[in-house]
Amino acid sequence: MAEAADFLGTSASPARRWLRRTGALLAGVPLLAGLLQLPAAAPAQAASSSPVSVSLDSLSPGAPTDGDTVTVSGTVTNTGKQNVTGAHVGLRVGPLLNTRSAIDAVSRHSDDLRTRTGPEVGGKYVEKFARLAPGVAQHFSISVPVDQLDLGQDGVYDFGVALSGQTSAQPWDQVLGIQRTFLPWQPSDADTKTRTTFLWPLISTSHMTARTGPGELQTPVFLNDDLAKEIAPGGRLAQMLDLGKDLDVTYVIDPDLLASVDAMAGSYRLQGEDGTTKAGPHQAVAKQWLAKLQKAVVGKEVVALPFADPDLASLAHSGTSVTGSLSHLKDATDVAATTVKTVLHVTPTTDFAWPVEGAVDPSIMKVATSAGADRVIARSDSLQETAGLPYTPSAARPVGGGTTAVVSDARLSTAFKDDLTEAGSATLAVQQFLAQSLEVNAQTDAQRSIVVAPQRMPSAGQAQAMAKAVKELQGGTWSQAQNLTAAAKAKPDPDATTRIPSTSAYPSSLRKRELPRTAFEQIARTQDKLDNFKVILSDQSRVITPFGRAINREMSTSWRGRGAEADSFRGDVEAWLDELADQVKLIDKSETKLSGRSATIPVTVQNNLVQPVSHLVLRLTSTMPTRLKIGGKAYDEQPVEVSGGHSQSVKFPTAANANGRVTVIAQLYTQDGQEYGDPVSFDVKVTEVTPTVMLVIGGGVLLLVLAGFRMYTQRKRAAARRADDGPGAEGGETDDDPGNPDAPGDRLPDESDAPSGAEDPEQPSDPAPDTAPENTDPSGTGERVDR
Repeated sequence: MAEAADFLGTSASPARRWLRRTGALLAGVPLLAGLLQLPAAAPAQAASSSPVSVSLDSLSPGAPTDGDTVTVSGTVTNTGKQNVTGAHVGLRVGPLLNTRSAIDAVSRHSDDLRTRTGPEVGGKYVEKFARLAPGVAQHFSISVPVDQLDLGQDGVYDFGVALSGQTSAQPWDQVLGIQRTFLPWQPSDADTKTRTTFLWPLISTSHMTARTGPGELQTPVFLNDDLAKEIAPGGRLAQMLDLGKDLDVTYVIDPDLLASVDAMAGSYRLQGEDGTTKAGPHQAVAKQWLAKLQKAVVGKEVVALPFADPDLASLAHSGTSVTGSLSHLKDATDVAATTVKTVLHVTPTTDFAWPVEGAVDPSIMKVATSAGADRVIARSDSLQETAGLPYTPSAARPVGGGTTAVVSDARLSTAFKDDLTEAGSATLAVQQFLAQSLEVNAQTDAQRSIVVAPQRMPSAGQAQAMAKAVKELQGGTWSQAQNLTAAAKAKPDPDATTRIPSTSAYPSSLRKRELPRTAFEQIARTQDKLDNFKVILSDQSRVITPFGRAINREMSTSWRGRGAEADSFRGDVEAWLDELADQVKLIDKSETKLSGRSATIPVTVQNNLVQPVSHLVLRLTSTMPTRLKIGGKAYDEQPVEVSGGHSQSVKFPTAANANGRVTVIAQLYTQDGQEYGDPVSFDVKVTEVTPTVMLVIGGGVLLLVLAGFRMYTQRKRAAARRADDGPGAEGGETDDDPGNPDAPGDRLPDESDAPSGAEDPEQPSDPAPDTAPENTDPSGTGERVDR
């Protein structure tokens, strides 16, 4: 950004500009003389090699003012093969560095012996070593009042820590090792202070799976317990929280992180390699971290990214051609505010989008704003200045269509990207950041708003360096804190570039790490399956919430550079959805025998879910409707409702027109006509009713009719005799001769009067019914169905 400013060196006033240029010119004389004394053909690498390594582990204060004492500490290590004798460590103050490019140059060659700094402070402000043995590190600490450093006008000074001594091969005093850094000097408040916005990102990788436990609680299942390590005391996110709570920063939060920690605070389980799960043990850690965060964000601006921090560049370059991909971004944006408000009890800002490393092109801008965000956090090495401005302009840039590009400063934003595990590296990063910030402020008297957007997931060491730099900056004299919304609303510089770079200008190094098109195709396939599954459920939220958020996680920026893990995560989400959907299915059937012209065929639907299912239709189709009809046609349909953990048999009426085997297909459908689950095919064997069977049945019926007729006539005859006897028959007495068996009132039906073969209406030889009684159980081999 504003590379012209690095070379023109515009300052706050003409007098100030003259002083800075004069100082730079005078300082350059000894530097030029030193360069002329070097051998012309000396290899660069050989000339820059140092027999002694100097590590600057601490410089405090990083930006001193009048009356301060500067304390420098670190270590010196003899990396050569010879003893170093008569050695001492001293401080050297070099010339003013009045451009941002000059600061960059010093950073690139901070330990180069060829580049000399100013004279040594000397005197008592040195630390001596009689002997430095090879491979041995020695600690040093030097404190010097700032007024002994002979600092002149305000600005950034080249500041070095050098070890001088001699070796047996070169027995004269010389500089054997050096570490250069920067000393920002602004003892009094600047006339105009830069308004600086520092983003403090609380973002992690995806940890929760789509799997949940049964029951009302739906206990979430995590991939592993890595998140617990991050939020535990000493962990990366724990340190980000502890360091940031006392800083004037803008929190940029992924709602997925909040949802995950909130889930841990309840009851959670960990996924094992064998598919089993076990209870997660860190509920207390999660509760503690959330409680601290809730306090930390009070009075601070909270910017909520879309849920799971979707990769906008991957979506723009590979996902928009896949139907439905943009809808996931909208869904992730909609749920973001609710999640943050529920967990943190604050209302976040949700109209900012943050592409990876602030790299933008027209397609990324279009996708970023498609879900409602009208402010896109870009970076100055992507949205580069083209107007030759001699200063760094404010962050806000109106780029058309009501969209504002909030352009973060690339140098300040990338100051903490390197490995800062070692104290020496962290100290250099902090001093470089402060130097660049002061130089930005010195470029012009115009009020500007500068945004610092560091990497999304700083390590613990990087976070510590960031916090130290922000603390120094906020306690300094040239900067004042400002939140991100204020920076976006600041008056834009009319000469600053607003041209979005072309798609071809997007860095290839970033494009190689994007999610491929196949990832978005799998996401679309999973969404289709989810849409088909949820319509049959009585409580759709039990699958929409966990799977909807899992699909958001599949698009996360955190998968960059982790292609294998991303593939595994997407595959697990889809497989789990398939497993759940398969809990509602048709029970397989074997061959069914149909004796007669008509019968009912039962088909069983099984529901192994814990909730009832409905809105399903079961269709039974005959592949040969001329031989076997279902419900009087080629197929019949019936609605299906099954309680959780139960099975339901659905019966279909059939009619056979001819003997033979017919294949029948059972298929479940949702009410909108989509197939659900796999079909079940089985054969129905139709058997014609034979004449012999009909003859036997007819004979049996005739016998029953004759027996009934004889019983009827006998009862009628007996009733007539009782009527002829008159009243005297009462009391059991009659006028008939009791000894005469032919007397009318005494005669009983004789077996000889019955027709032959009618003495028993159901003979053992009578044919049994041709079909089994009605049964709702799944049919087995050779099943006969109800007529």
